Formats: sequence, C-alpha cells, structure tokens
Amino acid sequence: MNSPSYSVNAFRAERIKLTTLRSLWLAPLLSVLLTAGVTAAVGAALGDKDHHITDDPGVGIFYGLNFGQAVLVAFGVLLIGQEFNTRMIDVSLAAVPRRGRLYGAKLALGALIGLGVGALGTAGAYAGYAATVPADWHGPAFARAATAGVLYPALLVVLCLGLTAVLGNLTAAMGLLAPTVFLLSPMLAGLPVARHVFQFLPDRAGQYALRYADDSQSAYGHWTGLLIMASWTALAAYGGLRAMRRAK
Repeated sequence: MNSPSYSVNAFRAERIKLTTLRSLWLAPLLSVLLTAGVTAAVGAALGDKDHHITDDPGVGIFYGLNFGQAVLVAFGVLLIGQEFNTRMIDVSLAAVPRRGRLYGAKLALGALIGLGVGALGTAGAYAGYAATVPADWHGPAFARAATAGVLYPALLVVLCLGLTAVLGNLTAAMGLLAPTVFLLSPMLAGLPVARHVFQFLPDRAGQYALRYADDSQSAYGHWTGLLIMASWTALAAYGGLRAMRRAK
C-alpha cells in the first residue's frame, strides 16, 4: 500500500474508535444542542430585557457557545487523553507505528468533527435567536461572525488535542484547560489591568471574532482575533507532534 492509503486507514481506525465510545460520539451532539438550545432559551427569556445580548447581536447569538465549548474542551482532551491514561496508545501505535500518521489522523478527525459542530451549532444558534430576537442576517459582520462560529469549535478541539498530546496525560490536560477556558481566562480578561495581556489567549481572541461590534480597548481586529487563535492552535498541534515523536 502507498502512504496515502495508510493515512486513510489510520483515519478510518480513529473514526471507528470514536463511534464505539459513547463518551466521545455523544459529546459533539451535546455541544450542538447546548450551543443552539441555550441561545434560544436566553433569547426567549431575556431578549427584550437584557441589552447586553442585543446591543451586540454576536453576544446573544453565540451565548450558548459558552456552554457548548465546555463539551468541546472535554472532547478534544478525550480524543487522545484517554488513550494515554489507559495505555491504549501502545495498542494504537502497534497498529499505526508511524506516530505522525496516528497523530495526524486524530487531528483530522477532531478538526472535521469540530467543523461539523461549528456549522450545525452556528446555524441552530442563529435560527433559535432569530425566532425570539430580531437579528441581522446580512452584511460583513454577519458573514465574519458566522464564519468564526464555524471555525472556532474546530480550532478549540485541535488546540485541546494538541495540548493533551504535549502533556501526555488526560487528568493534567483537563485540569489545565477546563479552569483556564471557563474561569481564569474570562475573569482575567475582565480586569482592566490584565486584559491587555490576557486578550491574547486563544479563547478570548477567537471569541472576539464572533462579535459584531468593535471594542475600542481591543488591541486587534475581529479577523486578527481568529488568526491569533489559529496561531495558538497550530503551535499546540506542532507541540503535540513533537511530544508524540519523543514519547517512549
């Protein structure tokens, strides 16, 4: 067999593993439901009361993503982390000795599922929000926010997968990523003294691309925010590759 065939087989093996582990294949579905469902519920409950989610439509439309991304972080960590903790990674490497090929198959699977979650979640969030709150479906802000809504989940999954490979441990990765994304990053980015530094964290930069309005205190533009997150993701993916190749 040629090299492309081996890569396809490695990807197919990772897909089969995903479909046989309920904790993995349910996670993307749950993320879509949370992203769309919470947005619709918040729009229905607060759409005519809370100006925070209506002054900038991007805040309201992607409100549910704050909850959906929690599942995506866990999904990205579990895609490779549970194999480290159970030592099933040794079995995977016996089947696919080329570590770069195995790692690449996991990255490709994670990215594709992330794109699917992004597309479905963004469509559901827009539909749910528009059903309760008037939303702008036209113009460059809509196109950019919708594009970021599709790409953000894929970047987040690959980022988490890469960092988990770097750490080589599920517990350590979950203990680092979960508090950083859901507590430390939002809290520090809200502090006037710290926000100039922490606005460059990948989740902060990526979520800025989801907004319609400009932030005068931001050091970069919306598209640049998405590029910053993509750069973090590429760095994490490369670091994971180096770690996989060095691991014994």
